[in-house]
Amino acid sequence: MKKFLLIAGLLGILWAVPSANAADMNGTWKGAFDFNGNSVPLTLTLHVTGTTVEGTVEGMPTTPAEIHDGKVDGDTITFWVNTDYQGQTYKITYKGKASADQIDFNFGTEDGSFAASMVAKKGGAQEPAASAMDVTGIYKGSLDVNGTTVPLTFNLKSAGLAVTGTMEGTGATPIEIHDGKLDGDTLTFWLDSPYQGQTYHLEYKGKVTPGQIDFSLGIPDGSWSATVTVKKT
Repeated sequence: MKKFLLIAGLLGILWAVPSANAADMNGTWKGAFDFNGNSVPLTLTLHVTGTTVEGTVEGMPTTPAEIHDGKVDGDTITFWVNTDYQGQTYKITYKGKASADQIDFNFGTEDGSFAASMVAKKGGAQEPAASAMDVTGIYKGSLDVNGTTVPLTFNLKSAGLAVTGTMEGTGATPIEIHDGKLDGDTLTFWLDSPYQGQTYHLEYKGKVTPGQIDFSLGIPDGSWSATVTVKKT
């Protein structure tokens, strides 16, 4: 009987080993996913306590996005974040399977309208967000609108590949920039601009060079477009 109890005790210890040796998900993980043909790098910072996960996701339009309801179950990690896109807030759910040095993620909206996958490597196997161009600053230029020169001022702030800020010049109130993103030396965003009592949705695409951004902009239906060069002050 004593021998039986000893063996049973040893088996109990051995059964406990796998969870103790489960993949360590603490730390910084980097990867990239495809969005409309563009590679979007993400950086996940994970803090695991028992089966609870806290941390952030950087690289999405809302950055850093706080992790909610993070849980670890064996080699599976789940959580969700909120992010803004084109003026709306979306809940993005993540599910990942971890191994020694990577996590294979599937993530998307709950209704299935958006879904993506990504392999995240531990400790900075990819560094696109850290090497992104910094466009933080104030840029000024002028735009010709039907023969009238309109001064424009952009107050930009970049964090990794995400860009936020405002534009001034077409009204008394600064206009918020939405979905600002950097892809190499290309900056894109959109804003709603008032003109003669109406509000127009304008899409901007700019080529960034040191101290300057060359923008092309216009209405999505192509009924109006223009170019403007702004310089850093």
